[in-house]
Parts: sequence; structure tokens; C-alpha cells
Amino acid sequence: MKLKISLVFLVVSIFGLSAFTYKADPTDYKVEVSKSSITWIGRKIAGSHNGTILLKSGNLLVKGKTLVGGNFVMDMTSIKESEGSVKLEGHLNSEDFFSTRKFPTSTFVITKVSGSGNNLKVLGNLTIKGITNAVVFPATVDVNSDGSVSALAGKILVDRTKYDIRYGSKSFFDSIGDKAIDNMFEIGVKLVASK
Repeated sequence: MKLKISLVFLVVSIFGLSAFTYKADPTDYKVEVSKSSITWIGRKIAGSHNGTILLKSGNLLVKGKTLVGGNFVMDMTSIKESEGSVKLEGHLNSEDFFSTRKFPTSTFVITKVSGSGNNLKVLGNLTIKGITNAVVFPATVDVNSDGSVSALAGKILVDRTKYDIRYGSKSFFDSIGDKAIDNMFEIGVKLVASK
């Protein structure tokens, strides 16, 4: 009898503890590309250029109200300059910059998220021209009243030379003078995603 009671107690204890230790899986939210955006800024000694890149796809993994993972894919063939310079857009698509004929997409995959609330630090792998490097940046994530999720990273700094984009870089061309282009460019990301 004692053995039966002990066995029943053991089974109840195991199931009781598992109820407390069970962790829900993250919820997968699909990025709504029409509501999301990617912006860019490139600087040079004589000024700067900015524009947009269209999103192709993406998803965010959210556990409760916390971002735990995700990714997005950029359509590099869609790169636009804010003033509509066809010449500059053509140059950005060329081998000197993003080689979009050979590499039509770039991707970002989240590997770690730390912090809480609207004070997050996101670490991930950014792949441009088939070359992958780790980047880290601050971000905010909100679970909206309609059930969607908004993620915002206003300033992701990227060293283009790590992706074999050397055109106009003083690091590789000493005599370029005032035509030098900054090695760092900036990406801004706004993602809206829903279940």
C-alpha cells in the first residue's frame, strides 16, 4: 500500500513540476512588407545620399512581449535614391557596390537579443554580396493592441569594406582626396509583423 501511495505521489509530483517548468514556444509573426521599410544613408566628404530598399520577406519570433529571434530579406535590386538619381541607382547596383545582378538579396538573421522593454540590443548576422558578418545595434519592439508586432532599429552601422565594397574608400585608395566615400553606411529598419 505504501508503495502504491509513493508511486502515485511521485507521478503527481513529476506532472506538477512539469506544469511549472513548461515554457511556451515563441510565436512566429510574419513581416508585412507593405507596412515595413528599410532606409539607408551613405556619406562622403562632399555630402551624403539616402534612400530606400524594399523588403522581400521576414519574420519575428516573440515570446510573450519579448523578441527572441527572426530574420528579414532585402530586395537589393529595388535600391532607390531619395532624389531619384538614375545614375547613382545604376552605380549602386553595379559591381562597384552591391552587384545586384549576382546578389539580388541581402539578409539579416537575429542570433541573440539582450535587454528588456524598449531597451534591446540585437546581435545578428548580416549577409551582403554572399559575405556574412556580425552586427549589433539597439532596437525597440512593441506588441500592438491589434495583435501585431512593431520592431524599430533606427541606426544600424555597417562597414561596407567588410562586404568587399571598396569603391571610393580611403582605406584602399590613398589618392582619392575629396571624392572619398565613408566606409560606414547606415541602415534604418522598421518592421511590422502579424500572426
